[in-house]
Amino acid sequence: MSRVAAALVAATTLFSATPRADTIVIDALGRRVDIPAEPQRIVTVFSSNTELIAALGLADRIVGIDSMTRYPPEIVSKPHVGGRLGFSVDSIVDQQPDLVIVTPARQAANQLIEPMRRLGIPVIVLTARNMSEVMGNLRLVGRATGQQMRAEIVARALERRMTEAARLSVGRIRPRVVMITGRIGNGLFLVARPNTYTGDAMRIAGAEFALPTLTVLSQVSPEAILASAPDVLLYAGAQSELDDLKARAGWRDLTAVKRGHAWTVSRAEWLIPGPRTVNGIEHLANKLHIRDGF
Repeated sequence: MSRVAAALVAATTLFSATPRADTIVIDALGRRVDIPAEPQRIVTVFSSNTELIAALGLADRIVGIDSMTRYPPEIVSKPHVGGRLGFSVDSIVDQQPDLVIVTPARQAANQLIEPMRRLGIPVIVLTARNMSEVMGNLRLVGRATGQQMRAEIVARALERRMTEAARLSVGRIRPRVVMITGRIGNGLFLVARPNTYTGDAMRIAGAEFALPTLTVLSQVSPEAILASAPDVLLYAGAQSELDDLKARAGWRDLTAVKRGHAWTVSRAEWLIPGPRTVNGIEHLANKLHIRDGF
């Protein structure tokens, strides 16, 4: 048995042997959330919240998810409580949850907090503005679910991995990077911004931003990306989509493309703020500072 596994067993045994009083947590909106008993039926709205629960080994407690959640595989068949078009209070209540976890995106918090409050169902709102907050979310969910010691062990292991990845860039040139995260109908591109958890993860991996002043809007023109002349072009999507882009006029003349420094990255690792983001940090750090030697 590994040290981490042994520590998890010991923590779980100790924690389960300790009588639980009401747990009170403060969520991202500064709300005091009283959780009277260890939750056994949890509804997670948004993939990131589902992955936090799963990282604590509690996927079997999840009784409802939003329709866009795809990971881990064992929860995909769980009942859906909403999706792109909104969230159903009735569908959530049908699952008889004793905890609901949401984020403010797509008005989820606005739609669900007050109805759940009236029904006496605890709701925790989480945000993820940087990787420290992602790790804080893991610890908060651990407290809320009666798995505080387990959450601390998992969070510390993830933090050690990020620290090791960050060390790869020490004393090396940090390449200027643009990460494209999507394309919209008006011809503009969505790119990762510095003041987001994705941007924070990119910095940890050893990247600098080719568009450093882009802090409010993530929509940019192709001309702006080309003018920034990034050392590395990252595309969060399919290789075929990146290949199509690289073949276009202007794009094929980018130094990053000519030097073979245009790569795809996993959308799941970079666009869902959770434990798998650490995988993305490690993968990018290795590409930037070991294989390609910037």
